[in-house]
Amino acid sequence: MHDHRDLCERAVSPLEIAAGLEAHGLTDRTAARYRHRDVFALAEELYARTPARPAGPAVAAPPPPGPDTEARAGWTLLALLPGAACLATAGLLRTTEGVLGGGARAAVTVTGALLACLALRLCLGRGPLRAPEGAGRAGMYACWLLSFAVYGEGLLAQVVSGGPDGLWEAAPAPLLGLTAALAPAAWCAHLFTVRAHRKLTGSRALEEFGAGVRPLLLAAVALFVCALLPLLFLADLGFGGDGTPVAAAALGVLFFLARLLAAHGLPEPGTVALAAACAMEAAAPALVLAGRLPGLEPLARPVHALVAAGGTGAVPALACGAAALGLLVHALAALSRASAHTRA
Repeated sequence: MHDHRDLCERAVSPLEIAAGLEAHGLTDRTAARYRHRDVFALAEELYARTPARPAGPAVAAPPPPGPDTEARAGWTLLALLPGAACLATAGLLRTTEGVLGGGARAAVTVTGALLACLALRLCLGRGPLRAPEGAGRAGMYACWLLSFAVYGEGLLAQVVSGGPDGLWEAAPAPLLGLTAALAPAAWCAHLFTVRAHRKLTGSRALEEFGAGVRPLLLAAVALFVCALLPLLFLADLGFGGDGTPVAAAALGVLFFLARLLAAHGLPEPGTVALAAACAMEAAAPALVLAGRLPGLEPLARPVHALVAAGGTGAVPALACGAAALGLLVHALAALSRASAHTRA
């Protein structure tokens, strides 16, 4: 009680004390030294013994996130807006093809991009995807990854073939699919948070809680992938593509995990993963260009081999896929701690 007096005096429930003790490194084995079966039992006694709390009926544990129809409808609508802005822009450009001049089409594109960014900001400011502590530099890295998703394959194709020369070919389908997937991402994050809070209130040991949350996280990621892939395929089909959007799917999972961690007060791991993906994508054309210098030809061989095996999309697929896999491993450990769910 002396070491954790501030935590005990601020807590509004024993669950908050249990999460704080766990965040300070206390485990069920540590609680056994104080003759308690687990951290939850120790937290209950600390809550009951704290003298600074005003007398009166004990404050009940905060209820888990429940069904609030108006709130859910609000953030669901906001999550649909970025995709709607991108879809409206793409539809307007398609229907006015050959009618509007280059300057007018550029103005439509810029206006649509600004509307989509504004809608995205509103979407990430409310609901399950809101990051209470901010996302740090993640926004800058996300802009790079989205730009590479649109222009990266065209750039790589020109660099590998001896360029670059001329304008790079744009592929807006991944951008449309990813923005449309914001609503499924919000719902998957919401379901995970609700289920995790229920596990927290029903668990009697930290190991029990962690063992119950890890399958929930894997199920949330799998559910998001099941919603993301059809949207990416439809977007690719709408723009006349016939490829498999593996790179865009890996990028979507990476974004989802980074934002889910940020929403639970852990933005740093997601920022690191996004930065790593950016570095890998930037390294690919840089290595090819460096390989043209005398004596540095071996630097370009890995990129040429990767493009020959899987096409230009293999580079962002490998970069985002590796970063997403590493972030998933970290999330399985970080989000299985009770302390992560007192911030969501």
